[in-house]
Amino acid sequence: MNKPMEENNAEQKKPEAQAPVQAKTEKPVAQRQGTTSQASSKDQDPRRRQGRPAGQGYAKSGRRSEEDSGMVEKVLAINRITKVTKGGKKLSFRALVVVGDMNGKVGYALCKASEVATAIRKAMATAKKNMIPVRLKGTTIPHEIIGRCGGSEVLLKPASDGTGVIASGPVRAICDGVGIHNILTKCHRSNNPINVVKATIDGLNRLKSF
Repeated sequence: MNKPMEENNAEQKKPEAQAPVQAKTEKPVAQRQGTTSQASSKDQDPRRRQGRPAGQGYAKSGRRSEEDSGMVEKVLAINRITKVTKGGKKLSFRALVVVGDMNGKVGYALCKASEVATAIRKAMATAKKNMIPVRLKGTTIPHEIIGRCGGSEVLLKPASDGTGVIASGPVRAICDGVGIHNILTKCHRSNNPINVVKATIDGLNRLKSF
């Protein structure tokens, strides 16, 4: 009587032992199907057909380069600032940016954000909206002028062809954005880049054409 009972128990245990074996053999088949579907989707991608990688030429941010847009965009200063509140200190970043079209228009902006990339993006957009026209005489300015802002004074003098741009960092960035190729400049008193940029813009904005 005991022998038939043992045989029946052995027959009932066999399917349970075979179940994990079948599951193990089915996994590679599913993986193969996944790889074939991925390969077919890559072949159907029109960017793959053109022989170009999927990520190349399709920027997510939508920002164009200087050659495509024809604009000169320069970041002059990035500073970390702290705002003291009742709950504690709040850290953020400040970006000073100059934008010009190299054809008589230039603008600047000073924007803040919690991240550096966001601050630069905001400053670029604001500077493009606040661009001002500058009166030029060929590749230089029409006459001598002094721009002032706070404790900074910037002297701008016209120069003959072949002189080049004799200027410091912030003033050179503005001259390149306007499209000035020959000019003599000198910064007096304060060298704060924010005041120097504002003083240079003040001088260029008060130029008169003869």
